[in-house]
Amino acid sequence: MAGIVLSTLIFPFWNFIREDVYEEVDILANDNGVCYVETQDNIPKTIENCNLLKGDKTTIKYGHGLAWATIVEP
Repeated sequence: MAGIVLSTLIFPFWNFIREDVYEEVDILANDNGVCYVETQDNIPKTIENCNLLKGDKTTIKYGHGLAWATIVEP
């Protein structure tokens, strides 16, 4: 009985943990330090504190289904 109760309480928690996705992308625009990119999941991503220029290539990390990303430093 306790196992059933615990499984119903714990299972939804795992839905909030998203797998990190790494992808090489082109910067589409930089608007005062906020870069915009397109990703394979078709959800446009924003990158805060970005100093790259339009057309630069970089690798980003984002959570599946999220609309923000971070630049992966080499």
